[in-house]
Amino acid sequence: MNTLPFPHAASPTPEAAERGRKLFAGPVDFVKGVVSMEGLPPADRLEVCFAGRSNVGKSSLINALTGRKALARTSNTPGRTQEINYFDVGGHFYLVDLPGYGFAEAPVAVVAKWQALLKSYLAGRATLRRAFVLIDMRHGVKKVDEEIMTLLNRAAVTFQVVLTKSDKISLEAQEKTLAQVRAALARHPAAYPELLVTSSEKGEGIADLRAIIALME
Repeated sequence: MNTLPFPHAASPTPEAAERGRKLFAGPVDFVKGVVSMEGLPPADRLEVCFAGRSNVGKSSLINALTGRKALARTSNTPGRTQEINYFDVGGHFYLVDLPGYGFAEAPVAVVAKWQALLKSYLAGRATLRRAFVLIDMRHGVKKVDEEIMTLLNRAAVTFQVVLTKSDKISLEAQEKTLAQVRAALARHPAAYPELLVTSSEKGEGIADLRAIIALME
């Protein structure tokens, strides 16, 4: 029995895995990029969002999740995504790509504007079912991640940590990062009690994440 706090997410049942596969094998379409709360689409369905530090691999994960090579834009320049990008998943729910937080190659005023938008969205979107907070497996939880987690606590939004880029470090190094992440999450009551380890390049954890989202309907 796994008694670790914040264990790895359990493998989905075959039925759940198939449900996730079918969901993301269907149409996934870009809806709009939003630069203000007034521009959000109608809150007429559930949505899940992906948040993370700039260059954490958010766009790559969304592309892997949806099986599309260029649905979400990827860039080696941190902070390129400056909008809340909405994607419609088969008419069932919205998948939301949030602007990266933290370091960004952009003017200070621009950074401040989209960080304020991100915080307003997280605190005020009633149809948001879960936030997936992406953490780079090589670096663990940083101060700026703590700030977003604290905001999610205050907004009573459940968030689940997804470790990215697992293929970039050894298993031994992964265990050190996981220990640090678990210790950090113990301070956040809104944290979902399971972790998910992923690699967009190798496909690790992608089917599990699809199943987790599919079962939220």
